[in-house]
Amino acid sequence: MSGAVLLVDDDAAVREALAQTLELADLTAITAGSFVVAKDHISAGFEGVILSDIRMPGRDGFHLLDYARAQDPDLPVILLTGEGDIPMAVAAMGKGAFGFLEKPCAPDDLIAVLQRALRTRSMVIDNRRLRHLVETGDPASRMIFGTSELAEALRRQVRLVAQAEGDALVNGAPGSGISKVAEVIHLSSARSKAAFVKRAATGMTQPELEQALQEADGGSLFIDEISQLPAQLQLTLSEAHKGVCLIAGNTRDPAVEMQAGRLNADLYYRLEALSARVPSLAERPEDIPEMFRRYVAQAAEQAGLHAPEVSAEMVANLMAREWPGNARSLMSVAMRFVMNLPEDVVPDAALGLAEQLSVIEQSLLEAALRRAEGQASAAAVALKLPRKTFYDKLARYGIRAEDFRP
Repeated sequence: MSGAVLLVDDDAAVREALAQTLELADLTAITAGSFVVAKDHISAGFEGVILSDIRMPGRDGFHLLDYARAQDPDLPVILLTGEGDIPMAVAAMGKGAFGFLEKPCAPDDLIAVLQRALRTRSMVIDNRRLRHLVETGDPASRMIFGTSELAEALRRQVRLVAQAEGDALVNGAPGSGISKVAEVIHLSSARSKAAFVKRAATGMTQPELEQALQEADGGSLFIDEISQLPAQLQLTLSEAHKGVCLIAGNTRDPAVEMQAGRLNADLYYRLEALSARVPSLAERPEDIPEMFRRYVAQAAEQAGLHAPEVSAEMVANLMAREWPGNARSLMSVAMRFVMNLPEDVVPDAALGLAEQLSVIEQSLLEAALRRAEGQASAAAVALKLPRKTFYDKLARYGIRAEDFRP
């Protein structure tokens, strides 16, 4: 395969030898003798990968790694060292290095790592291009964050509900973003240019409901916690309401609420035909890093501040937490982080970096098994891991694939 490799090494002889090795493998070597020279090539638009020595005078490989990740967290950086320094290897991987090789390394091993990094980079670039094309005209992609299958399934369902142009139901755990998903349904529908009116069900009166319906004429009316709406008003909504698309939200199981008599049966069946369920963060922990970074970017833009870097330690801490408040709590943490306000969510100093990274790895393994319904082979393929490596990791964390089977 062909691809560009930014090769950084202060030793001219080593740099030339490595460049020849790359060229023999049909890879394009862009050589630089220092970080100062290399940094002009490093950007989010660089479609290749970086191969750099660690020990260089002035700005070393760790500085280059930090700089590259600041430009693009998904830009693969492979680090080289002439010393068998295990703590240095751990530090490099903890800082986000794609790979770590000891000099001199076998050409086949070097090329194998570079080709894997280039494949990863190519997928990232292609996905970004596709995402940009989709997001410019697709509210579901623009407003519902996450890369997990559950997140993608939610986006698909939202689009289907919106296209059906009927009354709809959105349910999920408290703080999961029910109101936001309801808005996305509205924005994805033919009514998107008309009003989106939001009201709380608790304590609503008949005149208030009539006023809300009038304001939402031609658009959508979202009523939060629909099962708490007074019975008479539920009866009113169960009947035809021309000119308004009703989108109801509920944090409790709507079927249970209907069976308990708290949700009008006719209204329930009217809404349930078009429904979307918002998954909790506990169901998709692999979405936490992207969601948090998106919330940080949003909070920084709103506050007019520069978005601070989200460290690997902080990501590990976030993924290790339970989130009963779901996306709402994660958004609050992001806002406090941007504003540099006191927050009880800080990297746990009692955990070393390796332990924190282990938390992330364990979460990803469990999420993959959950999606694959306990089929270890399928989960290994999804994570692009050899089966033996995957099983070794399961054994290390005491994870049993059978616990995830239906």
